[in-house]
Amino acid sequence: VPPHVWRINVDTPEEAQHNLSFGAADRWWEQTDLTKLILASNKLQSISEDVQLLPALTVLDVHDNQLTSLPSALGQLENLQKLDVSHNKLQSLPEELLQLPRLRSLLLQHNELSHLPEGLGQLLSLEELDVSNNHLTAIPTSFALLVNLVRLNLASNQLKDLPADLSAMKSLRQLDCTKNYLETVPSKLATMASLEQLYLRKNKLCSLPEFPSCKLLKELHAGENQIEILNAENLKHLNSLSVLELRDNKIKSVPEEITLLQKLERLDLANNDISRLPYTLGNLPQLKFLALEGNPLRTIRRDLLEKGTQELLKYLRSKIQDDGPGPSDEPPVTAMTLPSQARVNMHAITSLKLLEYSEKQAAEIPEEMFDAVGANPVATVNFSKNQLKEVPPRIVELKDSVCDVNLGFNKISSISLELCRLHKLTQLDLRNNLLTSLPKEMEALTRLQIVNLAFNRFKEFPSVLYHLPALETILLSNNQVGSVDPVQLKGMDRLGTLDLQNNDLLQVPPELGNCENLRSLLLEGNPFRTPRAAVLAKGTAAVLEYLRGRIP
Repeated sequence: VPPHVWRINVDTPEEAQHNLSFGAADRWWEQTDLTKLILASNKLQSISEDVQLLPALTVLDVHDNQLTSLPSALGQLENLQKLDVSHNKLQSLPEELLQLPRLRSLLLQHNELSHLPEGLGQLLSLEELDVSNNHLTAIPTSFALLVNLVRLNLASNQLKDLPADLSAMKSLRQLDCTKNYLETVPSKLATMASLEQLYLRKNKLCSLPEFPSCKLLKELHAGENQIEILNAENLKHLNSLSVLELRDNKIKSVPEEITLLQKLERLDLANNDISRLPYTLGNLPQLKFLALEGNPLRTIRRDLLEKGTQELLKYLRSKIQDDGPGPSDEPPVTAMTLPSQARVNMHAITSLKLLEYSEKQAAEIPEEMFDAVGANPVATVNFSKNQLKEVPPRIVELKDSVCDVNLGFNKISSISLELCRLHKLTQLDLRNNLLTSLPKEMEALTRLQIVNLAFNRFKEFPSVLYHLPALETILLSNNQVGSVDPVQLKGMDRLGTLDLQNNDLLQVPPELGNCENLRSLLLEGNPFRTPRAAVLAKGTAAVLEYLRGRIP
């Protein structure tokens, strides 16, 4: 850091030596002391003890440097409210750091800390503390004194247990313990009355803790553990819970009491060992997202799982009345099947609601395929791996029922208006075709959630996608896209996955960092210089944080 930066409050400005008639704007003796100093994303290996010459600092940001230690003079910055030293190489913190009476935000993530100073609890004003992605094996017991802490991030460390005293943090709303080695959670944690979000993913938990006092808990994330049993006791107090994420565990059954969670909006039980579900699940009034794939469910057919949450809930509700398999409402396939339908799999159409004509290398879809559908509602169409040059026009006949269309691996060069009339479409697979653009009329696909456009010939990001409010996943890898509009992307509230690998992006707009809904942003294989590969390798959250740090 150039020495005059540290002395900016002290030294007389150079022009004062020469210029003797000062205008109102130049009255340097009236300037106020420096309050914010941002030195982020440089190559600093140390910070001078002269930092004490800036006693008015409220913000000091030195994230993304190569610091191995911090100066003890930091302890004299008694006005400091935010200190960001994340993404450095710190192995320890100076004791003097604990003398900062007004410090509200302390960001230490992505360093090499193996322990925290025992006196950390003296930072009584602290509201946000992030120590994720370090090498911590224990948490100081003095943490319990941080009664004003609102957000605590302990993710990606080596913690085997949490001190029960954490329960004294009466203001804590968000606690993230993702990716540690926790086998249990202290029962006292359940008394944290302000807790709203608890992340326990990727640990070694065998059971869920009970939460008698967590009346405000809205989100509980406990996926990728070894939880086998879900007890009524674990659930019945969680009156405010809106997100319950338990995917990739070993849960065998779901108790009826899950229906007490009246505010539940998202329930993720994918990849467990659940064989049957309480049908009353269909009555949860707010449930918008239910994931069950990867379970050995006996009562629910696989094709039903792929139709999305609303259909699934409707099915569960229909079962509550009879609670047993009712008479089949499918028309029988009789011996009177017309000879022209011989190629047509009627069973697939009637039972699976699937119209399939794939891997035939056909230039067009035979008319009898569509003739056979008749009045049967078809949900899924698979015409992939043929030689189609256009979208089959008769696909529009399925518009009132079809929600999943696969036209991948063909030779389609433009999208027909018939396709744009499939207003119930939630998934559209057009990978490996010859598309260069999408028509504006696709705006009509207001329910589209997933679109796969990989391996086509797009030179620009198809602008119609910005206007599809339900989109959750855009796969656009292996095209020639040169730019994206971060402002429009930010408006896409539900977009969680954006794959732009192997395109022609020469730069990544920093404002893309504001798209905080993105869970997965894939940018490898593009010709841009920054962010560098090392940043990309740290994952989406790190990339977004890096981009935000570069917004002018």
